[in-house]
Amino acid sequence: MTVPLITSLQNPQVKRLVRLRTRRAREEEGVILIEGAREVSRAVQAGVKVNELFLCPELFSLEANELTVQLNMQEARVTHLTRSAFEKVSGRENPDGVLALALTPGVHLGDPPHDAVVVVLHGLEKPGNVGAILRTADSVGAHAVLILGRGADPFSPNVIRASQGSVWTVPTVTLPEPEAWAWLERHVFRTVACTPDAPQVYWDAPLTGRVALLLGTEHEGLPQAWRETDEAVRIPMHGSADSLNVATAAALVLYECVRQRRLT
Repeated sequence: MTVPLITSLQNPQVKRLVRLRTRRAREEEGVILIEGAREVSRAVQAGVKVNELFLCPELFSLEANELTVQLNMQEARVTHLTRSAFEKVSGRENPDGVLALALTPGVHLGDPPHDAVVVVLHGLEKPGNVGAILRTADSVGAHAVLILGRGADPFSPNVIRASQGSVWTVPTVTLPEPEAWAWLERHVFRTVACTPDAPQVYWDAPLTGRVALLLGTEHEGLPQAWRETDEAVRIPMHGSADSLNVATAAALVLYECVRQRRLT
């Protein structure tokens, strides 16, 4: 079977893929865009079904060569692009010639175990921070990550890349604030606000049982309503900096949850 080849930068498929780099276009089509051999491979391993595959063999890395055999077994619709066409649709400086489309995954939080830890992100928009938090949440076995309102799209190409595949293994949902509160209350989570002005250092707070860690942006922090929780904790700062990168802060408190669980 002959694989279609796209050579023109004005091809409708090229224009479509460029549009799909925006959140609105992905939501309208109900698809996610995954770029990179490693990212696509980890998505497939997690059970994501790739429907369309766009390849530029001229740009292939060794990993990309191996991946195409794996994806052909999925019966994805394959299209080849010339180098110039692929570089037009790519969001990377040095693409490896692999881009995939899949339906937006349906994520279900399910019933959390008695010692579940969830991370609640308020207002975070930087894909690198969200992806790094997902990686740490995955590493500690967190039950879920809740992204409130119109924060970063957890299935954007940049978050997928920054998460190193953890977005597929940690249930990650975007929820309106009232729905997030309702879910936490229904499952009796202790809510812990991470904020620089809290009187209590994070390692002194009880972080066992069902715990929800609430984190805001580095610039604005959490809104007042999200600070009025069961616990408020801070990370001690001894230098001239008044705050840590939010992904670093999340990692410290998440691993303190792990440490305390080992002692119980």
